[in-house]
Amino acid sequence: MKIEKSVTIQNKRARFEYELLEQLEAGIVLTGTEIKSLRSSKASITESFCQFIDGELYIINMMIDEYKLGTFYNHKTKRERKLLLHRRELQKWERKLKDAGNTIVPLKLYINEKGKAKLLISLARGKKLFDKRESIKDRENKRNLDRILREK
Repeated sequence: MKIEKSVTIQNKRARFEYELLEQLEAGIVLTGTEIKSLRSSKASITESFCQFIDGELYIINMMIDEYKLGTFYNHKTKRERKLLLHRRELQKWERKLKDAGNTIVPLKLYINEKGKAKLLISLARGKKLFDKRESIKDRENKRNLDRILREK
């Protein structure tokens, strides 16, 4: 029995830049070289976002490096990739996206137990500058408290 290491690629910046409202797990339509490259953790979702095109949800600007052993069948590194969701979920999120200031951002890209690539997406609203300052202040306070507790 072959044991694979788990692949998890996170978008840490999204939690700082956005206020997360709802989360949903979606499948991704990938080609063969894309999934092989993803299994070796050669991907990035920090600059990516999700957008509706003709009633379907796509992830735009997600970077999956070319597979090093791929030939001329290799994929483009930044192409639009379709996300797999149920029709009701798509319609519900499309209505919520029309509210001012809402967007859909990817949080985590991982491979589940069955070997399928999944993307954790979130309906989010952009934070204001003072909210970001508050997040930084909370993080620094927590760090200082942990340091004080360790010294004792």
